[in-house]
Amino acid sequence: MTTFDNNNVRVRGSRVHNLKSINVDIPRNKIVAFTGISGSGKSSLAFGTLFAEAQHRYLDSVSPYARRLIDQVETPDVDSIEGLPPAVGLHQQRGAPSIRSSVGSITTISNTLRMLYSRAGVYPQGQSIIYADAFSPNTVEGACETCHGIGSVFDVTREKLVPDPNLTIREGAIAAWPGAWQGKNLVRVLLSLDIDVDVPWSDLPVKTQEWILFTDETLQVPVYRHYNLAQTRNAFAEGEPASYKGKFVGARRYVLDTFKSTQKEKIKQRIAEYLDVSICPRCAGKKLKASSLSVTICNLDIIEFSRLSLSDVVTHLTTLLNTVDSQSNERAMVVRNLASDIIARIVPIISLGLGYLSLERSTTTVSGGELQRLRLATQIKSKLFGVVYIMDEPSSGLHPHDVNALLSAFSELVDAGNTVFVVEHNLRVIQHADWVVDIGPHAGVSGGELIFSGPAEKLKDASDSITSRFLFDDSLALTHFNREPTGWLSLANINKNNLNDFHCDFPLGTITTVTGVSGSGKSSLVSHALVELVKQAIGSDRSQSTPAGKDLSESSLLRGSEETPVEGTIASGIDRVKRLVVVNQAPIGRTPRSNLATYTGLFDHVRKLFAATELAKKRRYDAGRFSFNTTKGRCENCEGVGFVSVELLFMPSVYSPCPVCDTKRYNEDTLAITWNDLSISDVLSLTVSEAHFIFADEPPVYRALDALQKVGLGYLRLGQPATELSGGEAQRIKLATELKRAEKKHTLYVLDEPTTGLHPADISLLMKHLNALVDEGSSVIMVEHNMQVASASDYVIDIGPGAGDEGGTVVAQGTPREVAKSALSKTAPFLK
Repeated sequence: MTTFDNNNVRVRGSRVHNLKSINVDIPRNKIVAFTGISGSGKSSLAFGTLFAEAQHRYLDSVSPYARRLIDQVETPDVDSIEGLPPAVGLHQQRGAPSIRSSVGSITTISNTLRMLYSRAGVYPQGQSIIYADAFSPNTVEGACETCHGIGSVFDVTREKLVPDPNLTIREGAIAAWPGAWQGKNLVRVLLSLDIDVDVPWSDLPVKTQEWILFTDETLQVPVYRHYNLAQTRNAFAEGEPASYKGKFVGARRYVLDTFKSTQKEKIKQRIAEYLDVSICPRCAGKKLKASSLSVTICNLDIIEFSRLSLSDVVTHLTTLLNTVDSQSNERAMVVRNLASDIIARIVPIISLGLGYLSLERSTTTVSGGELQRLRLATQIKSKLFGVVYIMDEPSSGLHPHDVNALLSAFSELVDAGNTVFVVEHNLRVIQHADWVVDIGPHAGVSGGELIFSGPAEKLKDASDSITSRFLFDDSLALTHFNREPTGWLSLANINKNNLNDFHCDFPLGTITTVTGVSGSGKSSLVSHALVELVKQAIGSDRSQSTPAGKDLSESSLLRGSEETPVEGTIASGIDRVKRLVVVNQAPIGRTPRSNLATYTGLFDHVRKLFAATELAKKRRYDAGRFSFNTTKGRCENCEGVGFVSVELLFMPSVYSPCPVCDTKRYNEDTLAITWNDLSISDVLSLTVSEAHFIFADEPPVYRALDALQKVGLGYLRLGQPATELSGGEAQRIKLATELKRAEKKHTLYVLDEPTTGLHPADISLLMKHLNALVDEGSSVIMVEHNMQVASASDYVIDIGPGAGDEGGTVVAQGTPREVAKSALSKTAPFLK
């Protein structure tokens, strides 16, 4: 009979990802921190092993039919796990982006608020009471008839459809129309409708222009190939048989229908240029029918109420409760029950530093850390017992001032009879834990070993632990350079979100960290105002952002339409900035076909090396033969992906290795070509560290690999899909592509929380290279919550003092030592 300690989770033989058959006993009913440098394998143990196993055990109790409707993680490669309670995974990942998902919907607070408006709202005289569903923009009963509950409408404008009215239709006056055969067909149809396609657009009657652009008619008429208007008229008159029957669709209808239905990214990208997003004229952006908006509480309709900050919602509801305190009628009872419930749900959210959010705030604009803390607050209210909560860096994006509330939330969950497992890099969170599981010693193939498992206070004795060194050895603190500015970049009269008539001076030739509590206005100042104004001033050709490619989803376009433009000017200093580089955490690619090698450009050089081999020359293979995105050399079965989707009855689709190429992506003829005894597939399987050695004599490849190695990404595989990379890894890859540039002088680098997901050892490495950029004549400005980084910066600008309306001002600025003396700054106590 198997026996085990009832107070522990007992893991034996975990081999998930890079884990090397780990055996570990982890206590229950404690706060346990999983630590280790980035890529060491700590998430593979916490999420890939423990959460995955807990989910599979739960799903075993669900019917096969229902099981296929649930997103399932991969079955963990582990010998055994005993003593594992039911698990709740609080990830930073969000689902598919939806403009309809909001803070109110994911916390379910909006449901209660709708009931409150339905049962206790003030109705106009003569209007009958409406049900709660009528206050939701996601129901037929409530959604505005014009925008269907989105608040915005997609449409087109004449100017976008016909940018040059001097062109003829045949020359392409209607720019939005398709090219190739489909475009020619539309021209032929117009000729059959007796419309001249060979005169300038501006010469056509306005009525004809309007019909071509905006008609919803879909006519089908006989057409003639290669005829002009006179020839077409003559063919009709003589009864000449038509070449075929052509179908007509108006320009507006073509744009709207194609954007909605196409699955091809290039077509969607082209069509998006002709779309115009505007506020719905019927509901004025409020998403609901007029009857629903006529009901008020505290003199606010439900949309106005949902736009209040959560802190203000509590204030308004508290006032409402006071007004019915002495009443005993039905409305008073409803208010006491529902308003009290909403307040009780919001209080934990505010305590986690998120009081500046609103219920209407779209989750597409909420960071991963904010999203995770919203879910955590919901779990605190749920009062579950006997559960293990597994969290992924819950302190991410959280100001040190708010960390204590997070730690209190952990303790509250444990006191309620639960277990908390956190994957963390934050030293304060690690110190607060009861138990630490440290994985390492390094990343990738050099990690995956259990370095330490025990009480947090005994981690000091773990000599092999890199985490221990940074936690207890003060000599490893980041170096302070104390540079003097070489100039100043002054912004004036800035208006953006909570920044009103804002003025700020940024030092140049230094590392500047902009700090402040979450929602204080840091990102509005740096990532929006600074970036947009500098781009305008120096021109887009000298500014470089690093997105993965434009997100053209409906939610992205709608979100972009809600962004208010930055108002303000650069008063002085722009002459000292020759180039702008924005290094953000956006993915480097949106499909598995994009990877580390393709993004950095090193794969182009690798393919040329293979094309230059004797056998490749003999077979007349060019570099394109070695791309898995072209048909010439890739495996036909999996189309260069390496995996194929397998449909299972009553089970979710799974990906299995391609039976033809066995995950190698290429066909046999291509794989027969080798360079230094490696096939092209072998190269993609190399880690950066391995390739760094192998390509040492190939400068174009080596430079890119050396830059990746310098930013601590030696553990990543060259062919690792972009979709598997974290935001922090994506940001460092972008930084690496910049480090390999020869000329960096007078460049302004803007980064948004670059330490997210980084171990203190990786942060030290990152700061080393940011300092190198500054020493070469550039400037670095970053938004950051990490106080190690802020303390090691040359200059600190602290925004606050609070969040939302309580922020938006410069509380303190100067050297870290000067800001640390500020009595008003919430950052000051944490600066060393």
